[in-house]
Amino acid sequence: MKTHLKGNLMLLLAAFIWGSTFVAQKSGMDLIGPFTFNGIRCLIGGLVLIPVCFLFAKNDPIPENASAEEKKSYNKTLLLGGLCCGIVVFFASNLQQFGLLYTTAGKSGFITVLYVVLTPVCGLFLKQKVRPVTWLCVIMALFGLYLLCFKAGSPINFGDILTFLGALGFTAHILVIDYFSPKVNGVKMSCLQFLVCGCISVPLAFIFEEIDWANVFNCWLPILYAGVLSCGVAYTLQIVAQKDTTPVVACIMMSMESVLQLSAQL
Repeated sequence: MKTHLKGNLMLLLAAFIWGSTFVAQKSGMDLIGPFTFNGIRCLIGGLVLIPVCFLFAKNDPIPENASAEEKKSYNKTLLLGGLCCGIVVFFASNLQQFGLLYTTAGKSGFITVLYVVLTPVCGLFLKQKVRPVTWLCVIMALFGLYLLCFKAGSPINFGDILTFLGALGFTAHILVIDYFSPKVNGVKMSCLQFLVCGCISVPLAFIFEEIDWANVFNCWLPILYAGVLSCGVAYTLQIVAQKDTTPVVACIMMSMESVLQLSAQL
């Protein structure tokens, strides 16, 4: 019970950080493009975690006296987990970021948190059991977020579709973490996922966006805040915490991000 409580508190802290990062995302987007913003912040998040990886190297879930073959298998799983998470984060975060160009912040917050429903539904196909009380919590969370975020008569637009696709990506991210997090060092996998995401986003920024380095330096604070706290801290908390809780409970906890996003706009 204490372990589950610790994991849930870590997820709530991650949700708080993501919610507060919303202001940084919006202000950063006023000056630079989505690929540029996500690429730089992810690289910053990955670089910040490199020294942390050395500090928590002993947390590798593999015995010190493991054979060379076992270490090779572990490293392969770690690299695969980082690669899979990085690709999923790339699609999810960039779709959400592009969606903000075409839709309101409130609708973006609600649609993104549709992973509250999508995660248990996808989990059923993966033969994950969901208790009835958990379904009740999912429905209540979704209804409450709808009342908070949506305005009556608001039509669906292109940004909403992009944001929904991003929600599918965040759903996949939760399920991928659920699979890999018990098998590897969470801090190392988090570091790898952001280096992967950044290395994909930055080249696309040079191809599809006009990078004005003056604007990049002008929004150094939002980028640094999003890179260090959102990427370096919050996503790492998510990976570490999901070892001690279920995907459905995790997404309910993280849905508090949307409430904090709305508060940031008031």
